[in-house]
Amino acid sequence: MGRFSIPKLGFVLLCCLAAVTEAAYVKYKDPKLPLGVRIKDLMGRMTLAEKIGQMTQIERTVATPDVMKKYFIGSVLSGGGSVPAPKATPEAWIEMVNAMQKAALSTRLGIPMIYGIDAVHGHNNVDPQLIKKIGAATALEVRATGIPYAFAPCIAVCRDPRWGRCYESYSEDHKIVQLMTEIIPGLQGDLPASSKKGVPFVAGKNKVAACAKHYLGDGGTTKGINENNTVTSLNGLLSIHMPAYLNSISKGVATVMVSYSSWNGVKMHANRDLVTGFLKNKLKFRGFVISDWQGLDRITSPQHANYSYSVEVGVGAGIDMIMVPYNFTEFIDDLTYQVKHNIIPMSRIDDAVKRILRVKFVMGLFENPIADNSLVNHLGSQEHRELAREAVRKSLVLLKNGEAADKPLFPLPKKATKILVAGTHADNLGYQCGGWTITWQGLSGNDLTTGTTILQAIKNTVDPSTQVVYSQNPDTEFVKSGKFSHAIVIVGEPSYAETNGDSLNLTISQPGPDTIYNVCGAVKCVVVLISGRPVVIQPYLSSIDALVAAWLPGTEGQGVADVLFGDYGFTGKLARTWFKTVDQLPMNVGDPHYDPLFPFGFGLTTKPARHN
Repeated sequence: MGRFSIPKLGFVLLCCLAAVTEAAYVKYKDPKLPLGVRIKDLMGRMTLAEKIGQMTQIERTVATPDVMKKYFIGSVLSGGGSVPAPKATPEAWIEMVNAMQKAALSTRLGIPMIYGIDAVHGHNNVDPQLIKKIGAATALEVRATGIPYAFAPCIAVCRDPRWGRCYESYSEDHKIVQLMTEIIPGLQGDLPASSKKGVPFVAGKNKVAACAKHYLGDGGTTKGINENNTVTSLNGLLSIHMPAYLNSISKGVATVMVSYSSWNGVKMHANRDLVTGFLKNKLKFRGFVISDWQGLDRITSPQHANYSYSVEVGVGAGIDMIMVPYNFTEFIDDLTYQVKHNIIPMSRIDDAVKRILRVKFVMGLFENPIADNSLVNHLGSQEHRELAREAVRKSLVLLKNGEAADKPLFPLPKKATKILVAGTHADNLGYQCGGWTITWQGLSGNDLTTGTTILQAIKNTVDPSTQVVYSQNPDTEFVKSGKFSHAIVIVGEPSYAETNGDSLNLTISQPGPDTIYNVCGAVKCVVVLISGRPVVIQPYLSSIDALVAAWLPGTEGQGVADVLFGDYGFTGKLARTWFKTVDQLPMNVGDPHYDPLFPFGFGLTTKPARHN
């Protein structure tokens, strides 16, 4: 017997190893298998609690490791301005995201969670290639903080500038918004030629899952009131607000966010015909549909008045992932009860989970769930700042250039004896950036982030011999006695986001109008408007020599000075109508009574100057 003992032992060991390997091999963890096989295998192993966990998105502040594990949480987000610490480093973000991810991975099936964050882009210049580059840069910067999912782009068609989210919309014209969906392949990567229509696509670790929002008609509400009611026919809804969704889906967008607003009185979060019937069934969208923040609560008025009803109609409408974001036990308990009592069919839960897992598999989250520090150097990189500066230059729109064509003010001379810079927005980085910057509503002042104010940019650009005098709100006497060659007045709107930006009067902030009158009444002046949308300017136009719409240029104020002083020419065109008075609103290109101050598509051009 002795001489057989070693081979016998070897055979036993081999058998054990084979058994262990077989037990360890599960289909859903094998990236070589087809997507459908992996999804089916994983879903076959999941309990109801694990499935509902996948449908639950909670806020960072309540996402403890214990919560992640106990409730099998599928997704976490940062609400507007929700950060691990003030001015948190990318490493701090990565550490936080990875701690949550490790908790998710420690559950029985080890399904990775997906972390989402807002990334807002308004962009006035119609340049699909530039917006694609901006999308790619944004993806790198979001990924640099360990986050693989951005709630962008906003493909709203803003039909009324009184809406506080108008700056998140590319245009009042759906054709421009459609062109700008080119940001999606920038964020997610170029769709492979073999890709099936409607199937989500994310090209690996340097890209993020994108989110087309807010479905549907968010930019068409009455008087531009945020989250309100869009009154239009089905034809109006489909012809104005739907087209960019078709482009987004054809580019492989991973997710779609539902709008708080209603269509003809029906809340979009409860609209099964449009969410399931149209988006999923007709358009063949195969990614997942996500609610907006507390979107289910807001189905009822007052909100959260009947949450179990909201869960029933919201999930029943076809929403797959719920941005709860705080009271997650209530959501999980209500949905579990409704499934167990056949109020919501199991097939609806399976549809939701299949879609969520599809996106996670496609993104490679199962293979690469843990973020690393390899992309940290991309954050705020010089290359990205140059790209932002280019976007600023190209988005400036010149609305007036002197009283007569033969006496243009632009480009301004770099060499002048003394120039005056005035206005509330001349030296305010927070105002340049607007809302959704560092905090939800944005900030005023210069210590929020790194960047260049327009005042600093002017000083950087003019000849060293040119004296630049800055006075925020000078009186007429100061201007008259100053012997200025010319003045640059920089005024506009304060920072705002969402409902806080809703405005029925669309005036520029005080003392902006006074500054315009005091300065422009006494010296040749250029007015630069910093605003998220067209504002009332007609009363001041006759006293202004030259007028520039600079929108919200962000941190790279140097891009404004690049064009004011002729290093580059003005090329931008209005992507939205500039009204004379708010009584005209809503007024959009193609309307029968179209009588704008500056029409859609307007923009004077200049050639770069030949500087000595």
